[in-house]
Amino acid sequence: MSGEFLGIFENSVHKQRVIIPASFKKKFAEDSLRSVVVTLGHNDTIAIYPLDCWNSTLERLKQGSERAQQLRTQLIDFAMMEQILEGPGRVRIHNMLLEEVGIEDSVIIKGEGHYISLWNPDVYAKVRKNKLQTHRNTFSSEDYQL
Repeated sequence: MSGEFLGIFENSVHKQRVIIPASFKKKFAEDSLRSVVVTLGHNDTIAIYPLDCWNSTLERLKQGSERAQQLRTQLIDFAMMEQILEGPGRVRIHNMLLEEVGIEDSVIIKGEGHYISLWNPDVYAKVRKNKLQTHRNTFSSEDYQL
């Protein structure tokens, strides 16, 4: 299974293509064959799943609650065809998805554990600012000592 994707990168979008950071590409499992599925994500993002993680996620959701099964259907409905990363790790994003989430020239690439999300930089900044305020209001230095 592909490894945990963690970290945040900023990159450009060129001809509907985004380059996956090298540190993420290294975490792709051999059996995923550098194949990905691109679909709609949460918070107006685009989700990129390595093929092994995609299959695992669909199976897990299939066995889950009615809500999980509805999410499975939505992931499939918005998914683009399976594709192999191009050259140094470029992935093609359908223009329809880019428009639906408001990504144009620049993109935030964020590791989400078992998948990678693409964010409009302005949307990401707003979401992060809200999470930062919640974090500051919720946790203290004592919490980090646990």
